[in-house]
Amino acid sequence: MSDIYVETLIDAPVERIWRATQDPGAHRRWDVRFGRIDPVPGSSPARFRYATTVLPGVEIGGYGVHAGERTRPDGTRTSALRFGSDDPRSLIAAGSGYWRYVPGPAGVRFLTGYSYTPRWGPPGRLADLAFRPLFGWATAWSFDRLRLWLERGVPPERARANAVREVALRALAVAGVAALAGADGPATAAVASLAATVVALTLTPHPDTPAARRCRRRPPDRLAARPPSLLERL
Repeated sequence: MSDIYVETLIDAPVERIWRATQDPGAHRRWDVRFGRIDPVPGSSPARFRYATTVLPGVEIGGYGVHAGERTRPDGTRTSALRFGSDDPRSLIAAGSGYWRYVPGPAGVRFLTGYSYTPRWGPPGRLADLAFRPLFGWATAWSFDRLRLWLERGVPPERARANAVREVALRALAVAGVAALAGADGPATAAVASLAATVVALTLTPHPDTPAARRCRRRPPDRLAARPPSLLERL
């Protein structure tokens, strides 16, 4: 299974990015992958439980253990994580990953690399062919949502509302084009609807709307792709 890699550049102090990503209350605000993150008091290394709503009324839980490295000569910081789920409904059985914070003249490169083992045997591996790209997209969308919060002052809740509104407007535009073209017959309506859909998907999102396409999805160098030694101690 291929690793998931996502990177964004955030024009904000590294300390502020660290707080927004390491504090569970702040983390769940911008990361669409988690609905709840609850630290386990007194645990060392630090442990937490998480829960995600995958369908209305269906919540899947899991666990994680992480360690943070806060001091490096070049200002780089790293956070390592192992995670998994005992819930048989969860496709993810166990995995590991890292966050890296790399200060530079244009801002902080905030990046992640992670992978996991799917459960359910061959059916799970087949389902993961669709789930893994979706999970990568959700990670990138969340990273851009974080960037908007720290760079532009757009709260995560407003960013989500912006995204919902933009999707709705584009869907209405596609439906309107199809309805207008329908007068010339079903074939014309289908072609016009397809063309409008392509345009709607390729239009540049509003600056205050999160977009996964703004993030890098492949590691640019070996350092970015290399898991930290911290993982060996978890």
